[in-house]
Amino acid sequence: MKKALLLFSGGLDSILAGKIIQEQGIEVIPVTYITPFFNWKYSEQPELFHQRCQSLGFEKGILVNLTEDFLQILHKPRYGFGCLANPCIACKILMLSKTKQLLKEHNADFIVTGEVVGQRPKSQNKRAMEIIRKESGVEDILVRPLSAKILPPTVPEKLAWVDRNKLFGFQGRSRKLQFFLARKYEIKEFPTPAGGCLLTQPEIGTRMLTILKGNKPLNELTAKLAVLGRHFIDANYWILLGRNDVENRKIFKIANGKLPLFTLTEPAPVAVILDGNPDENLIKELLVRFSKKAKIKIESGGRVDLIPPDEKEFGDNKEMMNPKSATSISLSAQYKQFEKGNVPQASYTT
Repeated sequence: MKKALLLFSGGLDSILAGKIIQEQGIEVIPVTYITPFFNWKYSEQPELFHQRCQSLGFEKGILVNLTEDFLQILHKPRYGFGCLANPCIACKILMLSKTKQLLKEHNADFIVTGEVVGQRPKSQNKRAMEIIRKESGVEDILVRPLSAKILPPTVPEKLAWVDRNKLFGFQGRSRKLQFFLARKYEIKEFPTPAGGCLLTQPEIGTRMLTILKGNKPLNELTAKLAVLGRHFIDANYWILLGRNDVENRKIFKIANGKLPLFTLTEPAPVAVILDGNPDENLIKELLVRFSKKAKIKIESGGRVDLIPPDEKEFGDNKEMMNPKSATSISLSAQYKQFEKGNVPQASYTT
């Protein structure tokens, strides 16, 4: 039995591509890449990925953390960005080149994607798809079942591993034919198109362009934080505040013990310093701005202090506590807790 690795986003097109090839008696193994900008939920709950694969009729799947390589191309994508900070062509080239490296390890013969000619103006026009095919090194072992009939035959088709007559010639942005196939394969749950990459979302995409322009520190830690909360970015600092209880706890979990964290003696967001050495008065001012109770306390002549957030209040096992019982700690004191090389160095407002 021939075996194919499926570049699997989890969207309808990649599901259909896998089912079309699987229907021809070929073993299909989904390969999903994760970064803080897409599919990151699987980093902590990989079982969800494997359950999803099995629910679609694929016996097993492969998860690969692509963050380090992805951040490198994000700084200077060879073929530019899409609508915002999404380096779609460079990203697809990277994923396919990594998938090619997996072929031997998994005794697979070729690669499958759910690309459709003309569906995306930047990365799924014929010219871009040809660039992706060549630059990734997959050449003639890349099968695109949904648009195969309007593309040159590939090696798996020429060698009759795949019956070209059972492939399709979809093109354009209409989804009617995909929905028809979804009914045929009884696929009932799938995400909306272009809903996978956070860099295509206006708020996050614009923010990331600002971060890149200012040469801010980008690594897995700061990338995970970059998609959360409110960001205050200047030439000399990068500060993040949580917008609600869920975000505050996520920020605390990600940054605790790794970056300086602050809150107030009155109920307030968590603030994390991702870059620079901002004045403590500025940190306090930002926190007070988003704390109704802190504003009231100050207006009534009371005192509000800057303190480190407490595990009992912001940890996973949140418990009730009195913030007044926390001990104030300065930014400089927090920085002493980290080795200088481990604190991101390098700045805007978004």
